[in-house]
Amino acid sequence: MARKKSLIKDLSACETVIMKVIWDAVDDIALQQLIVDLREQYGKDYARTTVVTFLGKMAEKGFISTYRVGKHSYVHALKDEKAYKEKLMKDETDFWFGGKPEDAMAAICNSRDISKDEIQKMRQLLDDMDD
Repeated sequence: MARKKSLIKDLSACETVIMKVIWDAVDDIALQQLIVDLREQYGKDYARTTVVTFLGKMAEKGFISTYRVGKHSYVHALKDEKAYKEKLMKDETDFWFGGKPEDAMAAICNSRDISKDEIQKMRQLLDDMDD
């Protein structure tokens, strides 16, 4: 079964980690801080040139823009994290679970210990969707 083309281009694994750091930043993130955060949070010791290459590809895909203020380069997220995560979940549900969200949810529930509080929150979410 082939995946359908989406309006949002997929990120590579390395681009995904970089984008996660960008989304987690409170504001636009300086390139140097991005490099530090990648190393500290994810153990990715990328060279500056490597990060810049990835950022160029991500800009071509419409995920980010970059700009300079004096000697410093900054990265600005253009795509919304929530929308991207929802797109990924839909794509994975379609591919792995034949488009059946109940099968995806069962796989999530079977893959980890879920507390009673988490179960209650999931029930509430489903109940709210029913309204």
